[in-house]
Amino acid sequence: MTTERLGRFLARSGVASRRGAERLLDEGRVSVNGRVAPPHGLLVDPATDLIAVDGRQLPGVPAPRRYLALNKPIGVVSTVRDPGGRQTVMDLVRERAGLFPVGRLDVDSRGLILLTDDGELALRLTHPRFGVPKRYRLTVLGSVSRRQMDLLQAGPVLDDGPTHPLAVGMSRQSSRRTVLDVTLAEGRHRELRRMCAVVGLALTDLVRVEIAGVRLGTQPEGSVRELSISEVQKLMGAVAPK
Repeated sequence: MTTERLGRFLARSGVASRRGAERLLDEGRVSVNGRVAPPHGLLVDPATDLIAVDGRQLPGVPAPRRYLALNKPIGVVSTVRDPGGRQTVMDLVRERAGLFPVGRLDVDSRGLILLTDDGELALRLTHPRFGVPKRYRLTVLGSVSRRQMDLLQAGPVLDDGPTHPLAVGMSRQSSRRTVLDVTLAEGRHRELRRMCAVVGLALTDLVRVEIAGVRLGTQPEGSVRELSISEVQKLMGAVAPK
């Protein structure tokens, strides 16, 4: 059984916008299995519940949305198609009808990419207004000084303005290489690479390991998996109106 909020189901069905669906519920015009739905809505299972608006049952059941996590390898383009004929993230998905990547990851970076056919969620996840946190693991040559760490945390100024990292931490350090954890709520073009260059760090590897609580974990490179219900709820919660 897959449940979702009644208001969201009404919006997906094309009956009304999310706000319009709330008005329908407030006016008592929506019923579920013959009973008037409460104004605050409820959880429904579109596959089994009979949902009606103004006494008319909604025709058909919208296909459930799909939410996937892909571990993008280096050299793969994070777009639906590439004019230059390079391999894209969609080439790694078997059943890809209607799917598209949420945001982008540089061709020379790797890690977590979300794929979905839920346009509303994708828009919110990528819109700067919602400030969705994304965590990255960076490997740089040599050791990193305290001053360089402070500069990264303060947000170095790039040619398109200052940056605003949410957190910067150090995972491992040796004389040969240092691994940093950086969390951003922005998504400017090659932002992390430019930040490292400004503070004098030679970046050798960049992996996105988390988006809004959804983690890459040990997922094999190049593989795709369906998100769990709890992971989808994390994404929804990250962009819910405050």
